[in-house]
Amino acid sequence: MSVSDDVGLGWPRWRRSWWYHATYYAQTWRGSVASTVLFPIFYLVALGVGVGHLVAKHHGLVDGQTYLHFIAPSLLATTTMQLGESESLWPVLAAVKWVRSYHAAVASPLEPRDILVGKLSWVTTRAFGTGVVYTIVIAAFGGLQSWWGLTLPLIGVLITLAFAAPFVAYAAAVQSDASFVAIYRFAIIPMFLFSATFYPVSAYPGYLRPLVQFVPLYHGVALARSAAFGHWPLLATVGHLTVLGSMSVVGFLWGRWSLQRRLVD
Repeated sequence: MSVSDDVGLGWPRWRRSWWYHATYYAQTWRGSVASTVLFPIFYLVALGVGVGHLVAKHHGLVDGQTYLHFIAPSLLATTTMQLGESESLWPVLAAVKWVRSYHAAVASPLEPRDILVGKLSWVTTRAFGTGVVYTIVIAAFGGLQSWWGLTLPLIGVLITLAFAAPFVAYAAAVQSDASFVAIYRFAIIPMFLFSATFYPVSAYPGYLRPLVQFVPLYHGVALARSAAFGHWPLLATVGHLTVLGSMSVVGFLWGRWSLQRRLVD
C-alpha cells in the first residue's frame, strides 16, 4: 500500500515517518536495553541505597523523604531529557546532510511537517516506554506514594518533547555538528547535575536558587516529584507545565520552519 493509499483511507501521512523510525528501532533495540532497563536499577541502587545510607546517617530526611524516594522521580526526568537530546541532534543532522533520508522522504508525498511530526511522535513513543519501565522500577523500590505516580510516563513524554522539539529544529538548521558537543557539555550535563536533581533547591545558596528554578529541567524534575508524592501546588504546577509546554510548541514551530527551509526552499 502506498503513502497516497494510506492518506486516502484517512491515515495521516506522518504515520509513515513514525513507522520508519519504529522499523529501524526494531532492528537496533538491543543496544538500548541497558540504558532503558538496567540503568534505572543501577542508579537507584548506587545513589538511592548507597549514597542514601550516608545521607540518612548524617542528615536524615531530604524534604521529608528518604534520599532514595527523593531522587527516584528525578532520575526519570533526567533520563527522558537525555533521550530527547540523543534522538534529536546527530540523528536529525545525519538525516538532512549525511544520509539524506529526509530528502528521500520529502521526494515522496510526505511534507517536511509530516517528517517532523513523525519524528517527534516516535521520540515521545520511546519516552513513554522508558517512563513505564522507570515507573515500575521506582514502584518496586517503594518510591511511589500516590496513584498520581501512574502519570510519570506522561510527564516523561512532556519532558522529552520539550527538549526534542527545539533540538530537532536546531539540528535541521545547522551545517555541522561542531556545536553539539558544546551543547552536551555546557547545557545537558549541568542541567543533569544542577536542576535540584540530587539535592533540593534549599541546599543552594540563596543567590543561585532563582537560576536553578529557571533551568528547564528543573520544571520536569519538580513535576515528576509531584506525581510520585501526590503533592500538586497549583501555581507551581501551572508554571512547570507552561514552561515545558511552551518549549514544545516553540520547538515545533521552529522545527517546521527549519525543515521546510532545509528540505524544500
